[in-house]
Amino acid sequence: MQQAAVPSQAAPAAIAAATTTAGADGLPPAERWRAMTTIGIAVAMSVLDTAIANIALPTIARELHTTPAASIWVVNSYQLAVTVSLLACASLGDIIGYKRVYWTGLAVFTAASGACALSTSLPMLVAARVVQGLGGAGVMSVNTALVRFIFPRDQLGRGVGFNAFVVAVSAATGPSIAAAILSAASWHWLFAVNVPLGIVALWYGARVLPATPRSRHRFDLAGAALNAAALGLLMIAVDELGRGESLGLAGAEVAAASVFAVILWNRARAMTAPLLPVDLFRRPVFSLSVGISICAFTAQTLVYVALPFLFEDVGHRSQIATGLLMTPWPAIVVFVAPFAGRLSDRSAPAVLGSAGLVVMTVGMVMLLTLPVDAGWFGVAWRMAICGFGFGFFQSPNNRLLLASAPPERSGGASGMLSTARLLGQTSGSALVALAFGLAGTASAGIARGVQAALVVGAVAAGMATVISLVRVRQMRPRS
Repeated sequence: MQQAAVPSQAAPAAIAAATTTAGADGLPPAERWRAMTTIGIAVAMSVLDTAIANIALPTIARELHTTPAASIWVVNSYQLAVTVSLLACASLGDIIGYKRVYWTGLAVFTAASGACALSTSLPMLVAARVVQGLGGAGVMSVNTALVRFIFPRDQLGRGVGFNAFVVAVSAATGPSIAAAILSAASWHWLFAVNVPLGIVALWYGARVLPATPRSRHRFDLAGAALNAAALGLLMIAVDELGRGESLGLAGAEVAAASVFAVILWNRARAMTAPLLPVDLFRRPVFSLSVGISICAFTAQTLVYVALPFLFEDVGHRSQIATGLLMTPWPAIVVFVAPFAGRLSDRSAPAVLGSAGLVVMTVGMVMLLTLPVDAGWFGVAWRMAICGFGFGFFQSPNNRLLLASAPPERSGGASGMLSTARLLGQTSGSALVALAFGLAGTASAGIARGVQAALVVGAVAAGMATVISLVRVRQMRPRS
């Protein structure tokens, strides 16, 4: 369905209507942090749910009498549902309001968590996880858009930094929380704990989240279907390549995904507020920020996925030791991201992001020199450098990406921010699988595969740095 052009006066009128609740420039301080509390709870739930499901897969496979390969769909079904529906939920937020999409997504996520906890078979659990992913997409697609209306314009970095802080804390503590729950109760409780937390966040969010502008365009149902087909086929192809499935089938799926993506792009170019934010990609700062995010998250995921194989399969360390060795990166981000967010409100965020990426690239190169038998300190300082650079890049980059879009297109920007992260993570996982597939499964092969993955990670971080420096030049005042 082709969208009608929207008069340029529509957006300011919508924004003016919304300011009766949100205020001229964000919420008052007390209301601001109450609103961020409910967002923090929901974001933490969505991040933790991915981390704890990964840890619980062996237990779930054993208790549901299924194979490890089949149990992977407990994770994949959630990721697939989130990925294919993010941009659709973001577009819906532009139309009916970010608060409504966020609250509905959280309600669906909470109810589906209860269904996961009550599941007695793998098909039941996978179906519940699909619904949970759709709810998670509602939360993740608009949470940063809401931040834009919670914080004043000159404090947007604080809000973005707070979000990055919550994500980092959840990622760092997820495995420990999952291990603690599994040591005292069945895997069902991994999902059941979401229910009371979700109810609290729903009650709180209904009272404290601000009203936001609404666009007058109609929802692009055909665009949503094309987006789901393109991203869904791409993710399925990546998963099949990682599991060593038919190269021909995966290639056909990638080709079909490309066709759907081209059709989607061409349709979006003729629309005033498309589901795929082509209008925002015409803004150099936005498009460069998306590219930087994809490259940086690709590099991060290459490290997160590859190094545990080096520590456990080659270095013969325990899972607990591996967890401790991987902790410095997210632990440093916990402290750096909020600071970088605040600093980006006072200093040039493009320069801050570039500096962070330079540090991250240096850290990635240092990981290439990591001996197999390195002690904790030898691993920790390298991971800490990467974490410092990543944390210093993430908040300023997200601030730039979000602020580069007009207020009435905050949903599109927020959805693209989350989509860029997921694309980077998916690409990183696929590249690790490819590296291992080419290097072999013997101990020496795994070591070569990890080394190859780290080389690609360093290249990806370097590419992010180069793109970031181009962005600095683009934003330099012209004489």
